[in-house]
Amino acid sequence: MHVMSARTSAPVPSAGDVLSLIRRGEVSTRSDVVRVTGLSRTAVTARLAALLRSGLLVEGDDAPSTGGRPPAQLRFNARAGVVLAGALGRSRTQLGLCDLEGEVLASAEFDHADGAVPDDLMPRLLDGFEELLRGVALAPSAVRGVGLSIPGTVDIERGTSLASPIMRGWDGVPLAPYLEPLGGMPVRIDNDANVLALSEARGHLQTHRDLVVVKASTGISCGILSEGRLLRGARGAAGEIGHTKSPSAQGRPCRCGETGCLEAVAGGWALVQEVAAAGRPVSHIRELVEQAARGDAEARARIRDSGRHVGDVLAAVVNLLNPRAVVVGGDMAPAYDTFVAGLRETLYAGATDVASRDLEILPSTYGAQAGVVGCAQLVLSDVLSATSLDKALAAG
Repeated sequence: MHVMSARTSAPVPSAGDVLSLIRRGEVSTRSDVVRVTGLSRTAVTARLAALLRSGLLVEGDDAPSTGGRPPAQLRFNARAGVVLAGALGRSRTQLGLCDLEGEVLASAEFDHADGAVPDDLMPRLLDGFEELLRGVALAPSAVRGVGLSIPGTVDIERGTSLASPIMRGWDGVPLAPYLEPLGGMPVRIDNDANVLALSEARGHLQTHRDLVVVKASTGISCGILSEGRLLRGARGAAGEIGHTKSPSAQGRPCRCGETGCLEAVAGGWALVQEVAAAGRPVSHIRELVEQAARGDAEARARIRDSGRHVGDVLAAVVNLLNPRAVVVGGDMAPAYDTFVAGLRETLYAGATDVASRDLEILPSTYGAQAGVVGCAQLVLSDVLSATSLDKALAAG
């Protein structure tokens, strides 16, 4: 609520504020809006009229009556537009077209060269988005925003990778201009672990407000949710545990150029290198995970060891943040039981009793689609904020 009343200096709820109340389920009828906001019936009618014209609000499906004519129900219209979501990985990119609640309506993915630069990858992403729109017979004008994720630290204000040693060729390159052919809608960008955490807005965050969400994939990182809010840190580097120094990795070279990082013994890229050196080459961690799922003993041992190394570092994270649950996602998640068996060994051994006593370890809610779902939530939190909605309504 952001418009100030001269008489009381209290925020006067705007149309965007009213829609936020409806989306959160705090109000469902016109009388509810009057009661909760303190606005006059005339003011409520004006705000609801603007929202109804926009298509974001529908009225119908009579609510239960307490006597007299039953009141009409106010409902957010999640099909009043779509958002596009793109989870860009080192060698695979996933795309999604989602409604305004974040439900995935259509999806696609494509593989690409490891370390592809923006000029190579972003045009393919644009083509993929346009193909998704054609597949559901929607024009770009239906798109209200785009959410993207990339590995490593991100400057969310500028929409660029930030001094990332693993995203060479991406640092400082704005990504939104590549998507201008879609119509210049808002483009929001964050790192892959943060959007994995944001995917839990429709999952474990419904019951647990403090989560550490681990992305165990080519790299190792985590997203942090405290009281339901994403913690990015002063420079957006919160949760980059993969480059924490680990005794088990002492002297081992990391892809970041340093030595002794957790990723050097636990990251998917390191596991792939180790298996190849042992005479069993695989092209990606996903292959090793598939082998583990089929019961391959060596693959299972590698995945379990990765979990053990991650748990060793994660114990300090649990002691520091005291989350209610640790959620595991990423390319190693299909081998969840194997990875978590190792994780539990060292996490519970290293964490304090008070921090770990009621700690749950859970699989990510959306599995392979978590990146797309999280990217959708990233942009929806912006375009459906009260401030953004009021600007859009004022612009007509």
